Amino acid sequence: MLQVTPHHRLRLAVNPADFRRGIDGLAALCRQSLGEDPFSGTVFIFTNRSRRAVRILVFDGNGFWLVVKRFSKGRLAWWPTQNVPSFSLNSSQLHILLAQGNPMDVPVPSDWRPLPPSSSPMPPGATREGDGRSVGGSLCKSMAANP
Repeated sequence: MLQVTPHHRLRLAVNPADFRRGIDGLAALCRQSLGEDPFSGTVFIFTNRSRRAVRILVFDGNGFWLVVKRFSKGRLAWWPTQNVPSFSLNSSQLHILLAQGNPMDVPVPSDWRPLPPSSSPMPPGATREGDGRSVGGSLCKSMAANP
């Protein structure tokens, strides 16, 4: 299963792609037309001239995924028209695009937000949850006493 998260870098190919191309043809298109490395883990999104289908190409470290979505009704409502080879999106905008919406018309919150500073200092010897160490070292002391 392929899951697109905010951790992924997403690039839309602005110009339509020939969907007779397979994985190798789209990977070559990434290198030649977009100037991107298809092995980088970037998620590449392509459409055809009629905008009735979308192809997504991504390398996951073990191999390529090629995902195809063909719309049963209608076509894409939006695709970038800038005079650049590729256009950057975030994961929320991709989900809107795949639902045949216009991601530029929908206010999407930022994927990341800074956390406010902690208002209460931690007590001496305490560690943050999930750190792997116990509070005050009592677990370490008890394990050392009972090997």
